[in-house]
Amino acid sequence: MAEILNLLFNPLPNAIMTVLTGLSLLYWLLTMFLGDGFDFGDANIDIDFDGADIQDIDAPDDLDAEADAQPSFLSKAMDFINIGKAPLMVIVTLFKFIGWMITIASTFVFNLSSYGWKSVFVLLPIFLLTYFLMHYVTIPVVKLYKNVGYLGEEALDFLGRTGRMRSTIQGESVGSAEFIIDKDVIRLNVKSRDGETINYGDDIIVIDETQDKKYYYVTKDINLNNI
Repeated sequence: MAEILNLLFNPLPNAIMTVLTGLSLLYWLLTMFLGDGFDFGDANIDIDFDGADIQDIDAPDDLDAEADAQPSFLSKAMDFINIGKAPLMVIVTLFKFIGWMITIASTFVFNLSSYGWKSVFVLLPIFLLTYFLMHYVTIPVVKLYKNVGYLGEEALDFLGRTGRMRSTIQGESVGSAEFIIDKDVIRLNVKSRDGETINYGDDIIVIDETQDKKYYYVTKDINLNNI
């Protein structure tokens, strides 16, 4: 027993991954006993479809212009590991578990104990490897949830919602817009309905969406604040 505990918490990378995996185990135990299912409470990390990126940190306006490309990149990165096609916490737990197993194996292969605290840097390539492995590991998980009818949490209807542009769009270009719903800051990929120019910072309203919800059609919102 002492040898197992020593392996789980020594060296440092093992301890970090053991704690992270343990927190996920604790989450599932609490979920099972409390009967909350996939209710994430106020975690502000629901990501339910390809076109949206929900954030819980308000970035200053002067930084938003530099981050216009970020939602598109994040959307692709999340789609690669099938976030949105299976419950987020399931994918997060799988990520931790796989990373934990690779870290434990690395302890024997690379004799990480001999590197002391510097062994923590091995987590960087391990996380990268885990990320790419997740693409394949989550495929059967997605199929399983699809077979049981899981389509993601679709309670949010964005049609008629008002928000603010975080990029400039015109013609067929696709940009990003920010919406605040239930204290969550949500970014959607949007396109101008009639091709008119909609500038960064303009108030907009969602009037239509594509069938796959990759992006939403918007137009300028005329209100008392911008007349």
